[in-house]
Amino acid sequence: MNECCNRDIRYENPLYLAEEAGALDLLSDGRLALGVSRGSPETALRGYEAFGYTGSSDPRGADLARDKFDLFWQAINGQKLVDGDPRMTPQGSRLAIEPLSESLPEHVWWGSGTRSTAEWAGRMGLNLMSSTLLTETTGQPFHELQAEQIEAFRQAYREAGHTGSPRVSVSRSIFPLTNEIDRRYFGDGRDEGSDQVGIIDGFQSTFGKTYAAEPDQLIEQLKADSAVQAADTVMLTVPNQLGVAYNLHVLESFAKHVAPALGWKPNTEGPVLGDPVA
Repeated sequence: MNECCNRDIRYENPLYLAEEAGALDLLSDGRLALGVSRGSPETALRGYEAFGYTGSSDPRGADLARDKFDLFWQAINGQKLVDGDPRMTPQGSRLAIEPLSESLPEHVWWGSGTRSTAEWAGRMGLNLMSSTLLTETTGQPFHELQAEQIEAFRQAYREAGHTGSPRVSVSRSIFPLTNEIDRRYFGDGRDEGSDQVGIIDGFQSTFGKTYAAEPDQLIEQLKADSAVQAADTVMLTVPNQLGVAYNLHVLESFAKHVAPALGWKPNTEGPVLGDPVA
């Protein structure tokens, strides 16, 4: 079982995060899956400044996030970034973070909202997370635009000379209708069965549709979703306001009635692997 967490790096001290992540990856025997991104839109104006992180020329803090990630990435790759105190270390010493997990760089995912940031993640040699929102629109269906994002990521990864098998995840709102409660919540014909286009955080954006149908219909719909088929992992977004018990039912229904037909295997059969791109 993987240990997962997602961090809005605008609000993080990159060296402290690197040490926390290194320790957790070691304690979990390399099972950490760490998602990092600029972060989602927020109601606070330049909210990261309230936490003492200043210097961004972008009101969204994207430049701050990228600079912090660069330092974080250097740290978890073992670079010596800090001068040692000559009273306690040999003259001219440089220090790396501690603890250092050699496997951690393989377990870092970048949360990308555009094709261009996906290309950057590929060049860096990261894994890719793509959600139910892309902050761009081309007139294409959401899943086709997201599939292009995934292909751009893999091509950039390959062209940068990386030879691994990077992971790619996409998020979806998926609700198998298996009982009357499901149908009452999600089977009422609301206009969520198609993509939406709108403005978020100042960008014209594309929002993926909600999948809500009988399991056999869901299977066919998801087989036609080109991004789901291109990814190795699907993350389900669930409505936390409906409570733990109901969300557990949603996850169990998907795992039992839908996921096996899409090629899913339980993690008791071994870790999930990415697709080789070299």
